[in-house]
Amino acid sequence: MQIIESILQMQEISNKWDRGKKIGFVPTMGYFHQGHLSLVAEANRQCDTTVVSIFVNPSQFGPNEDFTSYPRDLQRDLELLKKYRVDYVFHPSPQQIYPEPYRTWVNVEGLSSILCGASRPGHFRGVATIILKLTNLIKPNLMFMGEKDFQQVTVLKTMLKDLNCNTRIVSCPIVREDDGLAMSSRNIYLNPEQRKQALCLYQTIKESQTLYKQGLKDVSLLKNRAKEIIESSGGKIDYISFVDSNSLQEPTVADEDTRIMLAVYIGKTRLIDNALLKA
Repeated sequence: MQIIESILQMQEISNKWDRGKKIGFVPTMGYFHQGHLSLVAEANRQCDTTVVSIFVNPSQFGPNEDFTSYPRDLQRDLELLKKYRVDYVFHPSPQQIYPEPYRTWVNVEGLSSILCGASRPGHFRGVATIILKLTNLIKPNLMFMGEKDFQQVTVLKTMLKDLNCNTRIVSCPIVREDDGLAMSSRNIYLNPEQRKQALCLYQTIKESQTLYKQGLKDVSLLKNRAKEIIESSGGKIDYISFVDSNSLQEPTVADEDTRIMLAVYIGKTRLIDNALLKA
């Protein structure tokens, strides 16, 4: 496992890839949990070479968000990666990625301004820009991303297609704790009481799936029941939405492509989750 901190060195390596080999890439902000590591394992399974990036991207955080406090532990992450076949870890500095004066940004219109994009203006501009830069540097065939960030995956698939990029995204299932909570680096912020409250997201998903299976397809009614579950658990709703899995637009009547999308504050911690209604 070779640790690369220089953009030029990463470019030199990727320019020499054997195009008969399949290159897999897992972009991360570090502080690994089993969700991240499942992506590495899938890259190992499908690819000849695996590259993992660790970069806490400042451009996807808003001015009042948790960029400075976001959990970081590079040595811990590297120890966890030793259990997998990781050929390169790319760990650049923000100064290399965004040299002054930095003026070029990527915006995926429509998809970036709804859901998480509505409550986090500029977030997906930062996400799209860093991913385009990383895929240009690493030149992977496949990029492995988790479905917990479903909107992010949708935005990035659209960007790569629209810009004729050669990288294809492999979206991988959400990895959950035994009680159903979606794994997230931000779960570390939760105290024991908040950790219990956070289960309201998964409980809302399961109840919505049950109601859909029983024949309830009116989105407004599904949304009302979801709101009741979260608020009774002490969660503060950022958004509850039932969307088409391709367009991310909300229908009035749910069908087999409808996905519940949640963003909920538990204390000061914002958690997201999603699932198809058709379990």
